[in-house]
Order: sequence, then C-alpha cells, then structure tokens
Amino acid sequence: MKDRVISTPLADEVVESLHAGDRLLITGVIYTGRDAAHKRLVELIDRDEPLPVDLKGQIIYFVGPTPPKRGEVIGSAGPTTSGRMDVFSPKLTAIGLKGMIGKGSRNNAVKDALKRDKAVYLGATGGAGALLAQRIASAKVVAYEDLGPEAIRELEVKEFPVVVINDMYGGDLYVEGRKKHERKGES
Repeated sequence: MKDRVISTPLADEVVESLHAGDRLLITGVIYTGRDAAHKRLVELIDRDEPLPVDLKGQIIYFVGPTPPKRGEVIGSAGPTTSGRMDVFSPKLTAIGLKGMIGKGSRNNAVKDALKRDKAVYLGATGGAGALLAQRIASAKVVAYEDLGPEAIRELEVKEFPVVVINDMYGGDLYVEGRKKHERKGES
C-alpha cells in the first residue's frame, strides 16, 4: 500500500476521502497541544473568547517534545496517549479542528464528534520520537509558553507519517484490526 501525501490545512473533501487504515504523509503546518493546553483552549471556547491560534482546518499533534540539542529544530517528538484529550476534543472539532494525531484509542464521544464535524484521528508510532522529529522542519511556540514542553507550537512538517485510526464514517482501525486477527473458535 502506497502512502498518500496530504497537505494542511485540511479541507472537508480531503477528510471525506480518508478511511481507517489509510497511511498518510502530512506536509504543511500542524500544531502541538497536550492536556494542559487543551484545558485552556476549551476554557476560552466556553467563555466565547478568541483562541490564540485559528484551529479551523488544522491538525493538533498530542506531543510534548524534548528540548532540542544544538543544531536541531526540535527534540524527540513522539506522540502522547490521546485519551487524556478525550474530554476536550469534541469542543475543538466543533469549532473546525479537522485532525488529531496521537497514540491509543479514543472514546465514543470523540468518535461521534469526528462523524458530526467531519474530522479524523490519526496515529503516530509511539517510541519513534527521534525519527518523527526528523520530519519537522521548523518549530516555534505560538501560545502558552509557560507550559514548557506542553506549550502550543506551530510545526512545519514534511511527509510526517501517520495512519488513519478513526475516520468520519465510524471506521476504527483498532476494532477492525482485532476482528481481522482474532482466532475463530473451533467447532
């Protein structure tokens, strides 16, 4: 299976064309954010105040990168467990967020929000943070600098490798994978 290259920001037509199991290479700008940043963003949404970044059509990568070594753009940048963002994600897709990158499964509220808001959840390989960092051409803090590694960063990525885990149609790679590989009972 060939990897498909997509560019950000994501248009509805691109999201509509994605299905669980598709392998993608993302080129363009993505944002970082973990639970502390998500909490602040949702508090702003709840107060009907402007966000520090426009998330319409964007992708958030659940990562807290390590500090860069001399000559590096960013340190190790592996995905964090996505479940910690489940409580916040539906409010972000409701305002136009089109993609999230992390590791692990998502709850039903997030999967429902992906269908409702035409968005996708993408998986990056855990444990491969140093390799993923090589696909990041630039990184700059754009909000919540006080959060250190959990600050919101704007990353420019080139062919950043991900797999569609949950699509907008209810497809779930984890569920499909288990079904495909579970043993059939003997009769």
